[in-house]
Amino acid sequence: MAELNSTHPAARARTDRPAPRLLTVKRAWHLTPNMIRVTFSGPELDGFPNGREGGNCKLMFPEPNEAQQDFAARLIQGPPPARRTYTVRSYRADVQELDIDFVAHGDNGPASRWASHAQPGDFLGFAGPSTPKVTNFDADWYLVAADPSALPVAAATLEAMPRDATGVALFEMTSEEDRQQIDAPDGIAMHWLVDPEPSTPSTRQEDFIRSLDWPEGRVQTCIAGESGVIRALRAFLHQEKSLPRADTYISGYWKIGLVEDEHQAMKRAEA
Repeated sequence: MAELNSTHPAARARTDRPAPRLLTVKRAWHLTPNMIRVTFSGPELDGFPNGREGGNCKLMFPEPNEAQQDFAARLIQGPPPARRTYTVRSYRADVQELDIDFVAHGDNGPASRWASHAQPGDFLGFAGPSTPKVTNFDADWYLVAADPSALPVAAATLEAMPRDATGVALFEMTSEEDRQQIDAPDGIAMHWLVDPEPSTPSTRQEDFIRSLDWPEGRVQTCIAGESGVIRALRAFLHQEKSLPRADTYISGYWKIGLVEDEHQAMKRAEA
């Protein structure tokens, strides 16, 4: 099925944005024990923009056993399906394949439930993508940090860096087996920390970053993850290290104890 008609009045009435694409699964597999990669392919990806790795997208999930025709109608007419924010991991225009990675939580939540059972021919709604979070690489040194929720944006950022970039990348994963191969520049020192209980507060990233020998020159960051960790790192970078906000992409992607809608409401209230 091609992209839903973006000129349909009902589709544009609520947001004045193009209607979502209805994407079809080509394959899905466990990239690591706690990460599922889903590859989408097909004519629905006609016109998908290049260079959006690391950009946000909105995914909309069908109910179990919901027919594709019914779901497609619901994307336009409502009621709206469950909607979550994800990251474009990679897009291969030559074969029209789009990869999105999902943290595996079993059936706990609509996104993980859908990804855990995804099979070729399954479908979901897709809106976006945004531009990547870091687009200019002109610093002397880079600091990248992520938990599983932010690994796709961190990996995409590392892979987009100039090959002579230097710095540190820090990943806090659920197990040793969750390490991934990332095409980072040789000058980026990669560190993997293990947090087997991601549902409890952690200071591992903050402790590690505070222990670094801080470099001379301009520093840029790409840091994302649990909001409590992000709040502490933001205070350290902005208040103690006086890094300009323009040089520090740092964002809370989730918060312990909250679903995404609740977390987004919290972020809006704090803005």
